[in-house]
Amino acid sequence: MAVPVSLKAISPYLKTAQEYDKRDPVVAYYCRLYAMQKGIKIDSKGKESKPFLLQLMDQLEQKKKELGSAGYEAVSEEDVAQLHIGEKALQLFLWADTEDRASNFNKNVVKSFYTASLLYDVLTQFGELSQEGAHHQKYAKWKAAYIHKCLKTGETPVPGPVGGEAESFDREEEGASPYPPSSMQQPQGYPGYPTDAQQPPYPTGNTAGIPGQFPSTAPYPTPSAQPSISQPTQPVVPSPVPAASVIPPTQPTSTLSPQDSEQAQKYCRFAASALQYEDVKTAIDNLHKALALLEK
Repeated sequence: MAVPVSLKAISPYLKTAQEYDKRDPVVAYYCRLYAMQKGIKIDSKGKESKPFLLQLMDQLEQKKKELGSAGYEAVSEEDVAQLHIGEKALQLFLWADTEDRASNFNKNVVKSFYTASLLYDVLTQFGELSQEGAHHQKYAKWKAAYIHKCLKTGETPVPGPVGGEAESFDREEEGASPYPPSSMQQPQGYPGYPTDAQQPPYPTGNTAGIPGQFPSTAPYPTPSAQPSISQPTQPVVPSPVPAASVIPPTQPTSTLSPQDSEQAQKYCRFAASALQYEDVKTAIDNLHKALALLEK
């Protein structure tokens, strides 16, 4: 059933759901659920939109039963789903950002930025995005439109934020950006948009304890053999440390709140995801954030 004209705004999420149907049914399910919720707010009583939304509801109900029977707890546990989709969005964003900063500009990078922005939209059905998530969402939309326009016009894109990290979005909010968000409404606006088979090689492992995911196909470097280290002919005996100089470890002065504990765990997961792409800087930044929460 074709998407009614009045519900054109939900088409990107339904298209993304189709792309993820076989690769990740949990992501596909929540993309359709978000599209349905958005469609109800736009037009729930139209002659064409009402039967379309009812059909979508039936499809979601059936899919929820199927996934539940197959052991996908994410369809009934929103916290599991939120974590899973959040990690998928972050993986896409980090891959595209790494490629962009390396000046590897192509349609797959556009696709990855754009899909990441849609998944961050989908995440809003679980509540307000974190400050980092909101930043990624807005940056991904802008960057996808910017690189696409440059590729279309033959310009060479500027890697990373235009104007530097500090003003990456100020220009856009003030209307100075020549790439309006409206150009990102439909995937069909990108000629030659990559097919599902041309998706970038980001990991698709079971990162949220959800069964049925494909194993990661991303190459991981194997550690090289360590050189043998010759032992000194004369052993070095360290000087004994006086017992009085031993300082006992500092005990925490307060109990970590559940909110801070959860946020610290998220930063650690973000760091682990960044390391999968050898993005050391992002990993260090997130680890510092986690340490700051734990040490306060």
